[in-house]
Amino acid sequence: MNALRPEPKGATLPPPMLASTEQEPSRQNPDAVAFTREELSRILSLYGQFVAAGDWRDYAIDHLKEAAIFSIFRRAAETPLYRIEKRPALANRQGAFAVVSMTGVILKRGKDLAQVLKLFDRRTLKLAG
Repeated sequence: MNALRPEPKGATLPPPMLASTEQEPSRQNPDAVAFTREELSRILSLYGQFVAAGDWRDYAIDHLKEAAIFSIFRRAAETPLYRIEKRPALANRQGAFAVVSMTGVILKRGKDLAQVLKLFDRRTLKLAG
């Protein structure tokens, strides 16, 4: 409110706009699949290790109707090196989580995110050794 020019009576201000990153996926699309806080924390911890090593530089998160996807990039202008996908429809069959390569090959799939992300532990051991 401006002290020099008072608001007219009955005038209401529009609600503050939230940036798209501040909105919850459920507000954008109530049917969208999303990572839980624990899952996202585990993924971001792994991501931070590879950023610190200089291997990865960017990421994107997509919340779609059938899947939540965490894409990992070497550079922002490229296709993702890896996609960590959560597909609840596959939970009872093959497992809800998968790591997919740049070429679309499923590298690891399972019901437990921690087990699926161990794929990256093995890769770092092979690179270091």
